[in-house]
Amino acid sequence: MGRLDGKVALITGGASVPGLGSATAQRFAEEGAIVFITDRDGDGAERVAADIRAAGGKAEALPHDVVSEADWDRVIGAIEAGHGRLDILVNNAGIAVLRMLEEFTTADWKLQNSVNLDSVFYGTQRAVKLMRKVGEGGSIINISSVAGLFGVQGCSAYAAAKGGVRLFSKVVALECAKDGIRCNSVHPGMILTNMQGVAQEDNADNFDSTMALVPMGYMGSPLDIANMNLFLASDEARYITGGEFVVDGGMAAQ
Repeated sequence: MGRLDGKVALITGGASVPGLGSATAQRFAEEGAIVFITDRDGDGAERVAADIRAAGGKAEALPHDVVSEADWDRVIGAIEAGHGRLDILVNNAGIAVLRMLEEFTTADWKLQNSVNLDSVFYGTQRAVKLMRKVGEGGSIINISSVAGLFGVQGCSAYAAAKGGVRLFSKVVALECAKDGIRCNSVHPGMILTNMQGVAQEDNADNFDSTMALVPMGYMGSPLDIANMNLFLASDEARYITGGEFVVDGGMAAQ
């Protein structure tokens, strides 16, 4: 039996390959979940879903702008209409606008927080409502970052948003524990994704110094994050809520 047999999962920001969302969707489907992959790039999300279906998994794709409350209502409504439930939400969609403080614009700041923090609130609020309606609990996994745990130069806005995700997740865990709804945050370090490549180009002056902080000496794979997400989504983590799970090659241990 798969570790997620019959569970319905929604993963945002799943179009990018290599990416944390697409890797998580693949792992969830391999373990028996019915996976909804959403992204502003609807065609890209469909390509990931098609690959999963071709491998024998169950996956659907939906276009989704995570900063739109109306889009969240549409996506959650479609999942409820089709399956009557949502067991797992992975708030993965995010962007990395990296600049030194004096180079940031107000627009940069607002965009970063809108995509990386506001969307987590929108999705979590709606997922909790449906999970409570069904009455069988659930797992919410919010993707934060090691930048939400300690300071990294060039990451002021990103860190503010990801730090917000960390503490938001703890409060949700407390408010939802009685309903059997678990909420945890995952904190990736330097992971080899498309977004990491963009961030590297965007903040090249600080990239080498940041990589020097990784004791294991190399970037992780999206699969490393996907496997952590799988554990937290599964019944193996049934007594785990309000936690923060660091997958970073040792960066936060220093």
